[in-house]
Amino acid sequence: MTALNSVAAPDPLGSAHPRQQRSRHPGIVLAMLTFVYVLNFLDRQLLGILAKPIQDTLHITDGQLGLIGGLYFAMFYCFIAIPVSWLADRTSRVGVLTLACAIWSAATIACGMARTYPQLVAARMVVGFGEAGGVPPSYALITDTFAPGRRGVAFGIYNLGPPIGAALGIALGASIATLFDWRDAFVAIGAVGIVAAIALPLVVPEPVRGAADPGAATIVDKAPFWATLRAFFANPVMTLAAFGSGATQFVTYGLGNFAVLFLIREKNMTLPEIAIWYALAIVVGMGGGMIASGRIIDRFSRGSRRVFAIAPAVSLTVSMPFYIAFVWAPTWPLALALLTVVMFFNYFYLSCSVTLVQEEAAPNQRVLAGALLLLVMNFIGLGLGPTWVGAASDHFAAGGAANPLQSALYTLTPFYVIAIGLFLWLARALHRQESRI
Repeated sequence: MTALNSVAAPDPLGSAHPRQQRSRHPGIVLAMLTFVYVLNFLDRQLLGILAKPIQDTLHITDGQLGLIGGLYFAMFYCFIAIPVSWLADRTSRVGVLTLACAIWSAATIACGMARTYPQLVAARMVVGFGEAGGVPPSYALITDTFAPGRRGVAFGIYNLGPPIGAALGIALGASIATLFDWRDAFVAIGAVGIVAAIALPLVVPEPVRGAADPGAATIVDKAPFWATLRAFFANPVMTLAAFGSGATQFVTYGLGNFAVLFLIREKNMTLPEIAIWYALAIVVGMGGGMIASGRIIDRFSRGSRRVFAIAPAVSLTVSMPFYIAFVWAPTWPLALALLTVVMFFNYFYLSCSVTLVQEEAAPNQRVLAGALLLLVMNFIGLGLGPTWVGAASDHFAAGGAANPLQSALYTLTPFYVIAIGLFLWLARALHRQESRI
């Protein structure tokens, strides 16, 4: 089917791995992996959630905030993920995930201890280093735990990690910052992550690679690094999914890292209101979108794999006018209602792209393939989106704009059009692939 799918060679030692090594409790495995993803995203979002008190304490600009939450973080998060994922494909994916969780949680505690901007930058870079080993191993573990036809819903549930993490971060982070100090929020949440790292290998077994694939060999060679890399970028389905997701994340991360600051500064919300209403909007909007997209792709991908591209293209087309209305809205209740709709439709792409890439990849290449997907989409989205918005806000402020952050958020609109175009291009590539079968 694809350049990444290959028939595995027999084990030269003649050892056998029974297919029964797949977990007998897939629901528990999925719940634990989702909980770790919640912590992963919660740690990542704390900076944006606590942007106002951090700015007040460390005296940093929107541009500096955009760099620390965007480019500086992504430099480690995106590129370290490649060697870490190659290692996970060749060793224990559970072991790599456990170590990664411990590192990013310890670094989150260090963020709470930072007294200067450079110290906070260094701590956030280490958070990115740790989080680089979080998501790709989990993608592969889920794929080897759930059979085709069940993976869309499984990834939809797993991808509840971002909305739950963001909502908890907002509720807990804002509440702790209101009652105590923003530093206490980083320390408390980092400590929970350390406990999760200890529990993870006790709950999640290491499944056999390819164990859930019908008709696939249970023994696979160790993935070749450069061959997997070349195969990924030579495959138009893989690359279009990655770049379409990257353009989408330019919007979602550009908005997400500044949404709380925008609602407080320009819509006059308070931290206690953020802790309740914005958290609820995240759960209903983003969480609903994750579940809906998972069910849609499991239902319709049996007829045509083009749904992996058409679903995000349609959802982003619906989302764009609501996004423009959200940025314009004169009051925070109206803005938040519109933002809930935006978040519901903005996140259809994630389960679609992850499921597509994982099914395209050979069993022994799934962690690295997932990491390459994340490299492209997170460097574009996470690395450049917040950096763009922060720099644009500073630019408009220097020009005397009354609402510079609002103007900066308007500049994200063209990236909706780019993302929609890339997903339609992906739909065409999938149609051609199906025509050859």
